[in-house]
Amino acid sequence: MSTDVTAKSPAAAPPGKDGPGGGGLLRLVLGGLRRNMRQYGMLIALGLIVVLFQIWTGGDLLLPRNVSNLVLQNSYILILAIGMMLVIIAGHIDLSVGSITAFVGAFAAVLTVQHHVAWPLALVLCLLVGAVAGAVQGFLIAYFGIPSFIVTLAGMLLFRGLTEILLKGQTLGPFPNGLQKIGNGFLPEVGPNTNYHNLTLLLGIVLVAAVVWQEVRDRRRQQEFSLDVVPRNLFLLKLVALVAAIVALTMLLASYDGAPIILIVLGVLVGGYGYVMRNSVFGRHIYAIGGNLPAAKLSGVKDKRITFQVFLNMGVLAALAGLVVAARLNAASPKAGDGFELEAIASSFIGGASMSGGVGTVLGAIIGGLVLGVLNNGMNLLSVGTDWQQVIKGLALLAAVGFDVWNKRKSGS
Repeated sequence: MSTDVTAKSPAAAPPGKDGPGGGGLLRLVLGGLRRNMRQYGMLIALGLIVVLFQIWTGGDLLLPRNVSNLVLQNSYILILAIGMMLVIIAGHIDLSVGSITAFVGAFAAVLTVQHHVAWPLALVLCLLVGAVAGAVQGFLIAYFGIPSFIVTLAGMLLFRGLTEILLKGQTLGPFPNGLQKIGNGFLPEVGPNTNYHNLTLLLGIVLVAAVVWQEVRDRRRQQEFSLDVVPRNLFLLKLVALVAAIVALTMLLASYDGAPIILIVLGVLVGGYGYVMRNSVFGRHIYAIGGNLPAAKLSGVKDKRITFQVFLNMGVLAALAGLVVAARLNAASPKAGDGFELEAIASSFIGGASMSGGVGTVLGAIIGGLVLGVLNNGMNLLSVGTDWQQVIKGLALLAAVGFDVWNKRKSGS
């Protein structure tokens, strides 16, 4: 009995289809951009906005002092955007974060200014207050089944009223110097005089190495599991762009007063939450309940506990943002945090979150927040009225959500 073991040679690919020629390379790059449009779209938009305002302001946008102010002015919105992104990915919304921000700032002022509590202890107590606020709302949403819109709308009114009660309608300050530095402080200078801030330069070098290592590691892991990866040339282009952006920001900050302390806090938050959402069971479960809740339940995901934890986390981040706002203003105000919830929600949607949940990244929230921050800062430098600023930001949000809807229809999801 004989067996035919003749192997058939694979058919040669048609010329120009997948070959290394210029046309094939261009198709690979364009294909990679199309497949990752949600990831890269707003990053490209942010770059274009920066370039345009740099030209329109005559170079004022990227002056070292203005870049430093840009970081300080938008730090609390970026902190809120990180937490809000997790809430939206889980399929919910939180309207109370602006009021919790104001309430925590008022609570910190009462502790440190009126009762002379040491600021490190006051900081811990304020974070605990935020955790309790988020936990109560999360419990009502997760275990009582009350819609998050209703619960957090009630929370917005409740905490705004409590802020007025605590402050008795007046501004309270100033804060201790240690607490002020959270919102306004810079890293200390070390080493010899180089006309640059040495510690900031060192941190920039470490950040470049960490980003390159992380990107290469992620790509190799995706290849090991036979997952789709972006074309090699597009990946290298992405690496070059990331390194160039980090180096440029490092040099700008190092030529002024150095890196703000809050920028280090933001870096830790972005790195930590990014890792959790990419690599932890908790992060995967957030995506699961936001993407398909019935399927997640059938898979054994404890959706109620995850929802509770997401809102508890949002409360802690809102408390941290409240401390940063109060420290930056050096006073607690009844009107603090006004509209912050809308800025955080807008940052998340501009950064790639989906209205239906299950989609979004921590880095996307930061990019969305920076888009709004650069728009605000650039328009202020150009003396654009606040009325037109609101119009332009509204159009930016509408365009981002419209792009999400268009992208879903095109992909057939």
